Amino acid sequence: MSIGNSPEDERPFEDGRSSDGHEEEARPSVGRTLQQARIAAGLTVDDVSSATRVRIAIVHAIEADDFTPCGGDVYARGHIRTLARAVHIDPAPLLARYDDDHGGRPAPTPAAPLFEAERIRPERRGPNWTAAMVAAIVAVVGFVGFTAFKGGDSDSDAASQVTQGATPSAGKPAAPKPSNTTATPKSDPSDSAIAAAPQDKVTVQVSAVDGRSWISAKDHNGRMLFDGLLKKGESKTFQDSSKVNLILGDAGVIQLYVNGKKIEDDFQPGAVERLTYTKGDPEVG
Repeated sequence: MSIGNSPEDERPFEDGRSSDGHEEEARPSVGRTLQQARIAAGLTVDDVSSATRVRIAIVHAIEADDFTPCGGDVYARGHIRTLARAVHIDPAPLLARYDDDHGGRPAPTPAAPLFEAERIRPERRGPNWTAAMVAAIVAVVGFVGFTAFKGGDSDSDAASQVTQGATPSAGKPAAPKPSNTTATPKSDPSDSAIAAAPQDKVTVQVSAVDGRSWISAKDHNGRMLFDGLLKKGESKTFQDSSKVNLILGDAGVIQLYVNGKKIEDDFQPGAVERLTYTKGDPEVG
């Protein structure tokens, strides 16, 4: 976490007044709404930037209702939608508010006129019958020569077999291979991964069982192992020689296995959890 970038340092102004002392509108702006939702979720600007891949400077600008760094209305609307989902709020009202403040939703790019496509369409040409006839004649001559050559070889082979008194023998059909009717039981991927956890390392498996959640995982040196969105039904396994640090954006949808043991912590939906596990964890599994 960066120094001076905690959620507490970014609380909205009290008494409904902005920094210049003027009263704000009854309905908060797009940027103020995103900022309040981020603070309520316990996330910093760095956390949101890491989760969404939106640069920190752009996140600060949007929260200040400055959409110039976005590069246009289309990109601004995309950033608003991404940031809203990262702080667990519905983006639709924010997009509607942005459209009201900026002259409506941008019009789609018109399709090219049909006559232009017709104008650049390549001109059709008739088939080249002369080339087709030459190719057919060459193919027929080649086929006849090949057939004559193969027939001569077959006659010489048959004469050789009669001279030597050899009689052709019918080949025996290959015996069918016995099929293994015993079905091999399939093991649960999570169980096999947990059973294979080495004793000299810390192994953490994160599974999104009840929804999707942004997660971040680092090793004992602070090196990033994973930083992104884990969709419902997906799992990630992290391993380090001594320690794994986790941040769960929505811990209530996550199931954890540490060193082969299920973690039974009662995580609440929407809660942000910062966790650290070592080779000796959990003490009670």
